[in-house]
Amino acid sequence: MARVLMLAGDAAEELDSMYPLFRLREDDHEVVVAAPTTRPVQLVVHDFEPGCDAYTEKPGRRLPVDLAFADVRPEEFDGLVIPGGRAPEYIRTDPDVARIVAYFFAHELPVGTICHGAQVPAALGLLRGRTTAAYPPLKADVELAGGTFADAPDVVDGAMVSCRGWPDLPQWSRAFLRVLAKQDVQRS
Repeated sequence: MARVLMLAGDAAEELDSMYPLFRLREDDHEVVVAAPTTRPVQLVVHDFEPGCDAYTEKPGRRLPVDLAFADVRPEEFDGLVIPGGRAPEYIRTDPDVARIVAYFFAHELPVGTICHGAQVPAALGLLRGRTTAAYPPLKADVELAGGTFADAPDVVDGAMVSCRGWPDLPQWSRAFLRVLAKQDVQRS
């Protein structure tokens, strides 16, 4: 089965992180979590409260980390997942994250972005000419990065699979698993 890298950091959204982690493991894929350091990261829960114009944030679980970004050898992985939350806004500036994500795009390997996860390839200029979903308020960010925003639960553009956020995770997971399986067949 495939070996999938997940890029995380403090304030990654809990469902965006845990759902794909468990769904991929359920299909016998190995998931390796990478973050700025190897200490567990603090996840957050984003939700929508009545009378509130934006989502709210509460502390979530801690996510164990397997590797620091600096120690990641992207050639050892078959796919990449970038969960949303607030983590993408600061991990996108890490030079090792740039090195890792650029490798997956350059080699046309499966890349899954969830919600705010699109901020990482956007900041690296990797959405130019691509269609992607993201949290709807990021439409301008996607377009300014040269991409086309799609308001859909499971957007597939080549080997990239994206969605708007955790409510889309069932559709996103099915699409990402199909792309990952196609990559696995090509590798065989």
